[in-house]
Amino acid sequence: MNKAELQTYLVNSSSSKLRDVVAEMLYDEIVSLKIAPGTKLNVNSIASTLGISRTPVAEAIVNLCEQGFVICKPNTSGYFVIDLSLSDMIDLYDVRAAIECEAAALCTERADTKVIDELDKLANEFTQCVINKDYDGMIATDMPFHRLIVENCGNHYIQKCYEMLLPNLTMYQSSMIKFISSADENPWSSSVIYNHAAVVSAIKMHIPDLARQAMKDHVTSSLNFTMFCGGGTDPFASVRNHRKK
Repeated sequence: MNKAELQTYLVNSSSSKLRDVVAEMLYDEIVSLKIAPGTKLNVNSIASTLGISRTPVAEAIVNLCEQGFVICKPNTSGYFVIDLSLSDMIDLYDVRAAIECEAAALCTERADTKVIDELDKLANEFTQCVINKDYDGMIATDMPFHRLIVENCGNHYIQKCYEMLLPNLTMYQSSMIKFISSADENPWSSSVIYNHAAVVSAIKMHIPDLARQAMKDHVTSSLNFTMFCGGGTDPFASVRNHRKK
């Protein structure tokens, strides 16, 4: 983050409150892992970097704390970005699978032709990105694909639950992409390459159980690859160790 980036956010933001703009900046840095998980947020340092007073920064951090991205650790002063761990990812992906599998099944009955065409397009683009090892492209096509399914499942409770998970899912996805790009042997690519296409095919054929299974296979393969990268340990330890250097 710097002063120039803050000005860009101010120009593009509809909010008139500086604290909200700073919160948006910090949010983007956190979910993209530009600010590493577990990092202590120094109000004075951030304010100095952005060329603003401490007050909007402190208020922005409190806002992120209320959203669950920042925490106060017991017996420790200050605020810290939430950490990532394999056990937390397993819990998150259990819930993700439950939500997205049902959303995919509902889409077999409720998604219209325009939505299916867009899902097909995103699935094809994702496949090409995996083949070409275009990691930025994978990020750009993966989450929009999943969000489109949830947005068109026709169940507003599923949609509300998914929105609560989305920021955390984005953080874990950013980490997973780092694992993929650095892995010498990448079994994930071969297992996931047609996962999106399989989900779309099930939706096209209007077979709910097949859509559920295709989505479950996709979510499971992503989780299994992350576990593989740990080699029997928590793979997110490398993210934490990188922060300390």
